[in-house]
Amino acid sequence: MADLSAIPLTRIDGGSDSLANHKGNVLLVVNVASKCGLTPQYEGLEKLYSKKKDSGFEVLGFPANDFGAQEPGSHEEIVEFCTANYGVTFPLFAKADVTGPGKQPLYAALTAAMPEKQGPAGEFRERLKGYGMTPTEDPEVLWNFEKFVIGKDGQVAARFAPGTEPGDPELIGVIEAELAK
Repeated sequence: MADLSAIPLTRIDGGSDSLANHKGNVLLVVNVASKCGLTPQYEGLEKLYSKKKDSGFEVLGFPANDFGAQEPGSHEEIVEFCTANYGVTFPLFAKADVTGPGKQPLYAALTAAMPEKQGPAGEFRERLKGYGMTPTEDPEVLWNFEKFVIGKDGQVAARFAPGTEPGDPELIGVIEAELAK
């Protein structure tokens, strides 16, 4: 498996980062979008981050325009939207693909490490088809707000479907179990 900590990342402000800089923390990696039906999850993600960040937990947001062009904004517009509408304080990264042949290396490694997701993926996939959309199949990211939990050891511990809310008991249980290690 690829060493996730060695993959170079770019913050939304252009600064360099990598998961190595977050070593020892439990991470929730989420591909986000500003114009999606799931966008209100930003509120829950920020609440979860605020509640658990002092315990060694971080939310890392990766804006992506892969699904329905639901993240068309510039980096500045994304930051303004997230701050003004949801008070987001967790780290955001540069907008990049999370699916397909041009997906960023982090997402290639995440989907390779955990090819299948937990949660209501089948229901979500059928809803997308009902809207005339062609959803991706595993191991690809299904839609905006899919969630990967990375343990303190830097390994992918779990993957959750986009419809899994940030306050979902199963997701919280995985995060708390990883924090307890």
